[in-house]
Parts: sequence; C-alpha cells; structure tokens
Amino acid sequence: MASFAGASRMSVRLVARRVAQDASRGFRSSAAPMAAHNFTMPALSPTMTEGNIASWKIKEGDSFSAGDVLLEIETDKASMDVEAQDDGILMKIIQGDGTKSIQVGSRIGVLAEAGDDISSLELPADEAKASKPEPKKEEAAAPPVSGQAPAAASGKRQPNKSGKKAEPQKYPLYPSVAHLIKENGLDDAAVSEMTPTGPQGRLLKGDVLAYLGSISEKRPAEIKARFDHNSHLDLSNIKIAAPKEAPAAKKSGAAPSAPVVEDLIVSTPISFHKVVEVQKRIEETIGTFLPLSTFITRATEMANDELPLASNYKPTADELFNQVLGLDKVNPTTSRGYYMPQVAALPTPSLMGVAPKPARSPAAKVDLIDFLAPTPKKTKPVTSQQTTAGVTVSGLNVFSLAVPAAEKKRADAFLQRVKMLLEADPGRLVL
Repeated sequence: MASFAGASRMSVRLVARRVAQDASRGFRSSAAPMAAHNFTMPALSPTMTEGNIASWKIKEGDSFSAGDVLLEIETDKASMDVEAQDDGILMKIIQGDGTKSIQVGSRIGVLAEAGDDISSLELPADEAKASKPEPKKEEAAAPPVSGQAPAAASGKRQPNKSGKKAEPQKYPLYPSVAHLIKENGLDDAAVSEMTPTGPQGRLLKGDVLAYLGSISEKRPAEIKARFDHNSHLDLSNIKIAAPKEAPAAKKSGAAPSAPVVEDLIVSTPISFHKVVEVQKRIEETIGTFLPLSTFITRATEMANDELPLASNYKPTADELFNQVLGLDKVNPTTSRGYYMPQVAALPTPSLMGVAPKPARSPAAKVDLIDFLAPTPKKTKPVTSQQTTAGVTVSGLNVFSLAVPAAEKKRADAFLQRVKMLLEADPGRLVL
C-alpha cells in the first residue's frame, strides 16, 4: 500500500498555524479560521511521475481513520490503494474519478483534521501553481512535530557542507530519502555533497538529516561503524582443537566391527485346502492341471500392491503438506512391495508340543479261516499331510519373511493378504 505522504507533510504546517493562532489570540478581536491542507498525488514508487485516479473510496465531508483506504491510483505498472496515516476529513475532491495523467505533487483533494468544522475552514491555495510565500515569523517560531525533520526554509539550521563531492548514486534513492530531499527542497547539487553510509554506497535518511543539521554530523558514521563491526565474526580468540587420538585397539588386536542389525522373521500359517479344491475343479472342467506354484506366484504379486509404508519412510515435501491439511487420512500414501515369501510345510501337531494320541480300536474276534488264510498286501493310503517339494498339499504351510524391524508392520500386512487370497477365494487368482 502506498504511504500517505501528503497528509504527513501538511500536518507540520497545520500545527505551526495553530500555534501561531494560539499565540496571537490576545492581540485579535476574533479567532481566525483554521486552514485545511492540500492532498497531492503521492509518489508510489521512486520512478513514478504521474498517475490516474481510478476511484475515490470516500465522499466529500466523510471522516476517515488511520489505515482507511482513501482512493485507488493507477499507474502504467499496477493499481494501488492509498491509505490514511492519520484521522481526518475529506473536505474537497479536486480531481474526480477517472482523471488521467496527474503529475506527482499536483493537488487532488483538500483534507481537514479530525473534529474540525469544515464549514468554517478556508480552502488553501494550490501550491503547485502559486509560488511558495515567505515564511512568517510566527511559523518560524513554531516547534517541529516529533519525528519530523524541520524544513530547510525555516532557517533554523544550515546544511553541513563538507565541500567534497560524493560518488553518484548507482541505485534509485529509497522512498524515504527521496521524500525527505523533496520536502526540504534540495537539488542534485546538494545530494552530491552528502556522504552516503548505506550498503553499497547508498544514501540513507540519516545522511540527509546529518546534512541538514537535524542530527549530529558524526552520527551516521558511528552507526555505520557499529554495523560493520557486528557484521563480521571476531575469530581472533578461536584456537584450532587438537585432533583426537584414535581409541586404543582391544588386546586381541581385532578391529572393532560395526554392529550387525539382524532381520526379524515374520511368518503366518496358510492352508492349501481351498487351493486343492480349485485345482480339482479346473482339471475336471477343462482338463488342465495348475501347479501350486501358479497360485502362490499370483497371490504374491497381488499382495505386493499398495502396501503401507515402512516406519522409517521419509515423506516428501508434498506428502508433508498433505499431512498438514489432513489429506493423508483420505488418501493414505502406499507403495508397491517386492516380498517373496519362503514356504515350508508345517509338520504334524507335535510341532505345537502336543503328540497326537492313537485312537483305540475294539479288539476284533479272530476267525479261524482268516487266521489260516495268507495275509493280503495292504496299500498305504494318501493322507492329507502328504508333501510335495517340502509343501503340504492340503495341510498347513508356513509363509515367512526376513525383514528389518522397521518393515514388520508392512510384512505382516503382506502375509495377511496372501493368506486371504489362498484361503478365502483362490479361484480368482487364475481367472
């Protein structure tokens, strides 16, 4: 937002007039009416020379407070709002909405102080057209407003001319510096006599005030010296530490080895009972036998899709931003796994520490004819625990993975998916 430079400049003049009126009340028969002050087109950038009034945001007679937007100004680069720095009243609009090519410093309105009766105020003359009058004695005696530099025309202080020519400014003047120079009526010759103390030889507001005599001539140089001193680290007292000695080797002479992180074994039992039934149905229907490896490979491939992330996963910047917004709860981040389980047959229930008890059959009566007859050869029946290449065909099998501790939850999710695919509906694995 642009600064309200015109109001602050005229506030000094208004205070001086009020003090002069208070001082002269004892010599006049009636109090003189207070004068309003002009509001000129502000310079919104160091290179701005003219602007257009897009629209006024308040009307004539309206009061405003500090921070309120008074009007919108357009330049060839942008549109900006002009805010009020103090409370006041818009007494008169000189340049209305849509006025084009208004020179910087030209009067565009008239402002009054907050609480003034604008019906008793006089319209000031247009300073851009009329020549500046000589300062009155009572105005010269008026004290300056706190925080404002006294005008050069007041005659209270003369510029401190060193006689040395400073180097030309390589960069545009700061807005505060350009405003102070313009307010005091200084020309380029005066600017060339000022000693810049800013970075890269730039002119600061303190340099202008020192030139005008408002502050000590040595003050800008003292501030610059302090900043230059604090901007560098004092390394004079820093000493280089002696290198640390290598730790003594163990008595055995063996070099210490890095700790080995052992992987966790994650496992779950899975039954192939449903898989065998699907095998039989496919063979009876189309005459094709599908081995168990086909079902296991397909279940492994499907279970590796969209697995949860490991606990040591480092999210990207986009993922961290989604966590702040809570989007990670809606669409959790997943990744594809590359697990290949080890399958081993689970032995008889004795693996669980319980030996099966043989069933007792009632004693059969021995027939004499059966006793004398030759004993027929008995064929060994195929049990449900028959194994093929270390895999129980229709019993329980152990699927296991060796993973780091950070991937335990991820590996458990994978094995549970494999278990669900092989035990619940293995038929969809070959569709």
